Amino acid sequence: MAGWMTALRLVPWGKVIEATPQITQAARQLLRERRGGAGQPDPHLPPAAADASPHAEQLAALRQQVLALQQGQRADAALLQSLAEQNAQLVTTVGALRTGVRRMAWACIALALVLAGLLAWLLLR
Repeated sequence: MAGWMTALRLVPWGKVIEATPQITQAARQLLRERRGGAGQPDPHLPPAAADASPHAEQLAALRQQVLALQQGQRADAALLQSLAEQNAQLVTTVGALRTGVRRMAWACIALALVLAGLLAWLLLR
């Protein structure tokens, strides 16, 4: 448990909180770009009508690989967006927890002072 606390203390939470909106926005933009080209053929590939060449089979295999790579990129972009949103939620939650811990520490200090005052009052009486 102490290892996690040490690791959490080393994280520059202020910088993480500041960067979270940009990370989330970049992930959403990447996902929009990847989804935008979902049904469009790659402009760098020759048209499929030119399959009469001796390399038609190899060209078809390469087309399939390119399509598979494009689908993988779209899936990666969706995963990246999901991770960015989870990171934003994590940062919000950690901020709330830090505030709660700070309040709890002040409450414990106040309670200790009250207890010390009561103890002193009982001993001096």
